[in-house]
Amino acid sequence: MRILHVAHQQLRKYGLTRVSWAQKLYYGLVKNDYLVQTFSDRDVAAFEAPLGIRELGRRAANKRLLQTVEAFAPELVIVGHCDIISNATLQAIRDLLPGVVIAGANNDPLFVPENAAKIAHRCEVVDAMFVSTGEVELQRFSGKRARLLHMPNPVDPAIESCDSSQRTDLPHDLIFCSKSEDYTERGTTVAYLREHLGDDISFYTPGSYGVPGVWGRDYDLALADSRMGLNLNRQEGLHWYSSARMAQMGGNGLLVFTHRSGGFDSLFPPESLVYFDSPEELLQQVQAFHADDDRRRHWAANTRAFFHREINSTLYARYIVEASLQRTFSHDYAWCGD
Repeated sequence: MRILHVAHQQLRKYGLTRVSWAQKLYYGLVKNDYLVQTFSDRDVAAFEAPLGIRELGRRAANKRLLQTVEAFAPELVIVGHCDIISNATLQAIRDLLPGVVIAGANNDPLFVPENAAKIAHRCEVVDAMFVSTGEVELQRFSGKRARLLHMPNPVDPAIESCDSSQRTDLPHDLIFCSKSEDYTERGTTVAYLREHLGDDISFYTPGSYGVPGVWGRDYDLALADSRMGLNLNRQEGLHWYSSARMAQMGGNGLLVFTHRSGGFDSLFPPESLVYFDSPEELLQQVQAFHADDDRRRHWAANTRAFFHREINSTLYARYIVEASLQRTFSHDYAWCGD
C-alpha cells in the first residue's frame, strides 16, 4: 500500500527534536511494510519561501503537496498537525485521486479552543479523524464527514529503549518535565510536592524552578536516569487523554503517576500505572513507592511490558490504516471496544 504521511517532521531541528508521535507513526507504517512518502508542511513552506520566511511559503507548500500526490499516487493520505495545508488542498487531492482515503490525526488536547477548532475544521473533509482523547469526548465533532476514533500515544522500541524498572542506581527519584503554563494549574501540584517531599527524595524538574529544559538526547538521558515520573496533564478529567509523556516515561520503565479521572484503569492492567485524586494522595503514593523499591520496579515493569506489547508503534500504525480503510482488524487492539 502507498501511504502519504503529511506532518511536521522537524527537519530543521537538526537532531534536537522533541519526541514526536509523527515520527513514531512513520516508523510504524514502515514496520508494517507500507510504502510511505513523507511531506513536512512547515519545512517545505520554509524551503520554498523567500528568505526562508515560512508564512510566505504557504501557497507553495500546498502546491508542492499536490505535486507529490500526482507523482506518488497514494491510496491513503494521513494528515497530522499540518495547519499550512488547507482543506481546499485536501479536496483537490480527492479530485486528483477519486478513490483515495484521507485520514486526519490530532494529538493535542481538546481543552485548547484553537485545537478543537482545528479538529472540527478537518472533520469537514477527512474520512476519519483520530484524536488522542477517548472517543466518549469526541461527540462534539460529530455530524461532519469524518468518523471519530481514538488513537493512543504509542511507544517505539527504538525510542523508548531504556528500562528503569531493572535498575536501582538511578540519580533521580522523581521527574517532571514541562515548561507550559497555558490552560493549567498543575504547577500548584508540583509546588506542593517540592514543599513536602523532603530531602531524601530527589525531585528533578527540567523546564521549571530554574532548571533548564531538556530536548533530544538530553531528554532521553533524563528519563533513563529516573525511577518515577509525574504524568501531570495541563487539565485532567478527559477520558483517556494524556500527554505523550506517559508513553515516554512508561515505555522507558519509569513508574508513572497519573490522575485517576482520565479513566486509564479501564485500559491498563492492575499494578501498572499509579492513580491519584489529589496532591495529598499523590504525595503519599510517591513516598510509599520510594520506600519500597521492589514494588516500584514491579509496577513499572508491568507498565513498560504493556506499552511495548499492546501500545507500540507497529500496532498503532496498523490500526490507523485498518480503521481508516474500514478493514477488519487484524489485532485485538487494547484501546478498542471500551
